[in-house]
Amino acid sequence: MTTATFTARLPLYLRLIRMDKPIGSLLLLWPTLNALWIASHGRPSLTLIAIFVIGTVLMRSAGCAINDYADRDFDLHVKRTAQRPLTSGRIRAWEAVAIALVLSLLAFLLIQPLNGLTKWLSVVALFVAGSYPFMKRFFAIPQAYLGIAFGFGIPMGFAAVEGTVPALAWVMLAANVFWSVAYDTEYAMVDREDDLKIGIRTSAITFGRFDVLAIMVCYAVVFAIYAGIGVLLRFKLPFWIGLAGAIACSIVHYRMIRAREPAACFAAFLHNNWLGGILFAGIAAQYWY
Repeated sequence: MTTATFTARLPLYLRLIRMDKPIGSLLLLWPTLNALWIASHGRPSLTLIAIFVIGTVLMRSAGCAINDYADRDFDLHVKRTAQRPLTSGRIRAWEAVAIALVLSLLAFLLIQPLNGLTKWLSVVALFVAGSYPFMKRFFAIPQAYLGIAFGFGIPMGFAAVEGTVPALAWVMLAANVFWSVAYDTEYAMVDREDDLKIGIRTSAITFGRFDVLAIMVCYAVVFAIYAGIGVLLRFKLPFWIGLAGAIACSIVHYRMIRAREPAACFAAFLHNNWLGGILFAGIAAQYWY
């Protein structure tokens, strides 16, 4: 491929890895930052922050490319995804795979200054992220598997700071699984009718008429876990204000999704950026306080 050809196709590649839709990167970033701040007692190095922020964007982008490769035949039948670059035929399958590999390699090179445990965990993270798209073929709630993929920055963050992965990291990862099921069920509610036609499994289909209830239960579990963390670590008022703000966001989401209107469900999904950001702000403010 010549430089001119690559330049001409660059906008398509950027759309493939969702650089025009940063919500996915942000949903990965907030729990990762939570872990870095807690593990370092509010004082992560700028180098470590930069490595994890850039690595999060790279791995999310690689995940989008491999997801579109895996779903290229299914996405043709979903109105929202039919015009994606790979699905619509504007780029070829091998290009998506090549981009995913290059981005994954860059992410791995980025963590070379970190310890061996963090590097080994990155291999596990890569496997989970790469295998997630195929979970929709047979797993009734693939969003739970997504939560592991989206939350693996948590144990990696603790490993990078402490050289080990304490029980607290796995508890935070469990909270992220429930959060992912909540927000990705909101997302899946948008495509429920198309997914039923093509046989894709999603939590929105599995939960059926109890979808809204399941989402709110998942949010409640997330907040209960973080409340327990707050008590365990003896967090003060700033953290509890942040947690209250995140709970308020979930109440807003309930009002948005209870009618199951697709546009409102998608808006609720996007609004999870605020929920995650407010919760992180409470944790960061706790240490500044």
